[in-house]
Amino acid sequence: MNSNRLPAILIGLAVLLVLIYSSVFVVNEREQAIVVRFGEIQDVKREPGIYFKLPFAFMDADRVQYVEDRALRFDLDNIRVQVRGGAFYEVDAFVVYSITDPRLFRETVSGDRESAESRLRTRLDAALRRVYGLRNFDAALSNERSSMMQEVRADLTAAAETLGLAIRDVRIRRTDLTQEVSQQTFQRMKAERLAEAELIRARGNEQGQRRRAIADRQVVEFVSEAQRDAEILRGRGDAERNKIFGEAFQRDPAFFEFYRTMRAYVAALADNGTTLVLSPDSEFFRFFNSSAGQALAPIQAPVPPAPPAAPAAPAN
Repeated sequence: MNSNRLPAILIGLAVLLVLIYSSVFVVNEREQAIVVRFGEIQDVKREPGIYFKLPFAFMDADRVQYVEDRALRFDLDNIRVQVRGGAFYEVDAFVVYSITDPRLFRETVSGDRESAESRLRTRLDAALRRVYGLRNFDAALSNERSSMMQEVRADLTAAAETLGLAIRDVRIRRTDLTQEVSQQTFQRMKAERLAEAELIRARGNEQGQRRRAIADRQVVEFVSEAQRDAEILRGRGDAERNKIFGEAFQRDPAFFEFYRTMRAYVAALADNGTTLVLSPDSEFFRFFNSSAGQALAPIQAPVPPAPPAAPAAPAN
């Protein structure tokens, strides 16, 4: 008998194990579990642990759907947005969200993350276009960028709550000008820099001309003052020299005359290529005609003969 009972016992244990296995499910710390019975949500398990359900999920009995219980992220790349004024940007952004209401998440999108993210992408695209369209060209590159992200987040929050989601953060990763706008912006910036350079250069030339004019005027003033002082000193020197010559002439007129003549000889007979044709007995060589170094009496010019007297008139 014992041998006949053994297979039945084993079969009973196997069935019991199968029932226990199909009735138990485990929720870890990164998941949430939704228990669905015949298409209706029976329970939501949000805490990690071991839970029980009705066995055998076939025939639409208790089934368990797991959803994430951690921060999730999706990206939106290369969105072309237009700002106020007509310029276009290419924007990359991402959203961090979490599933806070698994029941609502199951009811709205059947617990499908891709469907939920598709709806949020559409909403994010519209929010980015609206926020950028209200601002000028350089707003996204200034301190106003943080407030823009806050506005986008506010627009997404209401849409996410209807899906059982909560928006944790919205970030704009990249804001670049489109190729054609980048070229236009570069050309405008280049023109502005060139105009600024020309202005600086013109101001520099103006200051340079002003300083050169001041320097030239000062040079003229300095040269004029120097020439004036030189003329004054030269006049004083000439006066002093004439005074000394006058005193020397008064003391010894003969020596003074001899000295002046010697100086004249040095100046006239120097080796300067000048040829003088003079008579030996001319006045210039009067000191050469005296062995004593005294000047001879100056040569007197011959007196011309008196003209003949006119004949007397005959008496009547």
